[in-house]
Amino acid sequence: MSAAIHAISMPRWGMTMTEGQVADWLVEEGQAIAAGADVVEIETTKITNVMETPAGGVLRRRVVDRGATVPVGGLLGVIAGGGVSDDEIDAFVAEHAARMAAAGPAASAGPAPRLIGAQGARINTLTLGEVEGEGGDQGAGAPIVLIHGFGGDLGSWLFNQPVLAQGRAVHAIDLPAHGGSDLGAGDRSLAALAAAVAGALDDLDAPRAHLVGHSLGGGIALRLALEAPGRVLSLTLIAPTGLGPEVNMAYIEGFLGAERRPEMKAAIELLFAEGTAIRRQMVADLLQFKRLDGVPAALRAIAEAAFPGGRQGDDLRGRLGALAMPAQTVWGAGDRIIPPAHAAALPRAIVTHIIEGAGHMPHMEQAGQVNALIQSLVQAAEEAG
Repeated sequence: MSAAIHAISMPRWGMTMTEGQVADWLVEEGQAIAAGADVVEIETTKITNVMETPAGGVLRRRVVDRGATVPVGGLLGVIAGGGVSDDEIDAFVAEHAARMAAAGPAASAGPAPRLIGAQGARINTLTLGEVEGEGGDQGAGAPIVLIHGFGGDLGSWLFNQPVLAQGRAVHAIDLPAHGGSDLGAGDRSLAALAAAVAGALDDLDAPRAHLVGHSLGGGIALRLALEAPGRVLSLTLIAPTGLGPEVNMAYIEGFLGAERRPEMKAAIELLFAEGTAIRRQMVADLLQFKRLDGVPAALRAIAEAAFPGGRQGDDLRGRLGALAMPAQTVWGAGDRIIPPAHAAALPRAIVTHIIEGAGHMPHMEQAGQVNALIQSLVQAAEEAG
């Protein structure tokens, strides 16, 4: 089969995803496209996202139409050069269908998370990719650790983790009292949460790692980098806490108080520049999580520790000059939770990127741009030694 033929396949975004729906094609058959260009919009049960092309060339075949539901790995389209014949395209499509049929339903099953020990609690962790080198602590291949924000879980990295897991392990973790992790001990401070993450790194055999933290997870990642700089190779902070006093408590209180779908939907719409991207299942999953025994009280305690009196309680700005590793911040231009203006007073060594078309969740709303920024910083850190 010609090496000039490339498949556009249904991606796996998140550990529970088994299929997706083609919401819209963004290019026409016969159109030339560059590698990394937006090609098709995919709707999952939780959120809609745009898929980028795996290679440059010409979109020779749209195998499925708008509205089609396709299993993970299923063929959506074919990219090839102009010298590839229609017969070769037909053979490529048939061969792909045969492989999918032979693999059966198991082909859509993804890796499963696991519980690991951390400071006497159990932390839910999903690992993708492989580590190069023992422990992943030397040179290329050092692991990336993804830390979500308040009220979230490791699923918030569904558009990032598979892309970043190229030649390295990428660990997405659930903070205590979030996702599939234990509730943890009574101490809900950022220091305690940071200690739990450090314990998780120990259990993951990750003595040194690249940290990526979002919102509250960003504040935790920053605290770890300041308190244990030898463990952090690079630091990407996405709309982090800890860099200014303001926070939108309407979101925090709305999330904590939501008991029905309209209330939860109204709260999480504040996270996105375009609330229409949110799917019903995302709302349902959050409501189900909040109904678990002990979760509402634990989340309330974390919020009170992190945002006493409706302001951020952890001010790390005065310590930023001590950062010993490459660091960057990423903000959505339309962030309605933590103001992008918090980046204005950062030291010049910390590069800030403002992402248009995104709110508080740029890693979901503009995943391609954020993934490229993370990969660039990780590569620079590893090349620097």
